[in-house]
Amino acid sequence: MKTAVIQLPGLNRDRDMVDALRLITGVEPLKIWQTETTIPNVDLIVIPGGFSYGDYLRCGAIAARMPVMKAVCEQAERGTKIIGVCNGFQILVEAGLLPGVLMRNASLRFACREIKLQIVNEKTVFSRAYDKNEIIRCPVAHQDGNYYADKNTIDRLEGNGQVVFRYAEGTNPNGSIDDIAGIVNEKGNILGMMPHPEDLVEPAHGGTDGKRLFAGALGITA
Repeated sequence: MKTAVIQLPGLNRDRDMVDALRLITGVEPLKIWQTETTIPNVDLIVIPGGFSYGDYLRCGAIAARMPVMKAVCEQAERGTKIIGVCNGFQILVEAGLLPGVLMRNASLRFACREIKLQIVNEKTVFSRAYDKNEIIRCPVAHQDGNYYADKNTIDRLEGNGQVVFRYAEGTNPNGSIDDIAGIVNEKGNILGMMPHPEDLVEPAHGGTDGKRLFAGALGITA
């Protein structure tokens, strides 16, 4: 399985993502720098978390306008599977690949802890290794993860089954509307989520709930 991890200044979770993908696939992911204008054919592209360009202007706003993101958009059009985690989710939103906005946490504080996620839609390529309504564990680490969209957009997301993950058991760390933690685009090949599944993929992490997300996306056994 071929995977690629996008690298931009300030994305400080790329090594975690590379390690997770190597562990799950047994193959070293490609590392794609911000100035690249093409991306080789791969099975999965991941934009990791961090603070690209210091989160100046808005989180992900500068990163979304880098040359590599044009290449990501081209791959998205071809149907390549793409995951944006945390700042990666913010970048996908800023690039227009996913709807809505990600605002400052309702608490106005950085949230760094473990939360619970409910699998709302288990039929996407990213969630197919989970059961419907299953509750899993996952870490979060963000300050601007408060997902919001207007009522028409939320109704469309809910009606189309585009809400994949929802914060569960009162663990919403940021105030996201309807406890939304992760969504897919209408085509179903792009996932954005605030929690960090790459940090719960082996027993040394204290659990492996995140491993199934990547395994499902790649069509392999977790």
